[in-house]
Amino acid sequence: MSGKQMLTQIEGIIIYRNFVEDLPYNPLLKTLTKEKRKLGILSEVLFWKQVRNRTFHNIDFDRQRIIGNYIVDFYVKTLGLVIEIDGFNHDLKQEYDLERTKFLESLGLKVFRITDWDVKHNFSVVMKELEDFIVENYS
Repeated sequence: MSGKQMLTQIEGIIIYRNFVEDLPYNPLLKTLTKEKRKLGILSEVLFWKQVRNRTFHNIDFDRQRIIGNYIVDFYVKTLGLVIEIDGFNHDLKQEYDLERTKFLESLGLKVFRITDWDVKHNFSVVMKELEDFIVENYS
């Protein structure tokens, strides 16, 4: 036994826990996090409705999670997985996104990016790509 703990299965493939401990946290962002949740960006709300309450392979997702000086769209603590939904304004923030991704990865996290457009227009494809990403990185 390798000591790895099973989290779930996706299409019969075992997915193992990858809990990343002691993530940095900036408490000054807490108010902004609550505001972002209330804002209810459509693609985030659509995604949240599909994954909340462990409805996606019994995996627990957090919404608007503070990690360091960033607020990530979604976080799966049992996997150390960040899910970011990029709107059209991300085209103008590529340098910022790259810096942010490098920081998150330096903590041992994996980052899965999807576009706002795909969430609204290709949702089943987005969810299949997320499954594939999880299988590829955590099985």
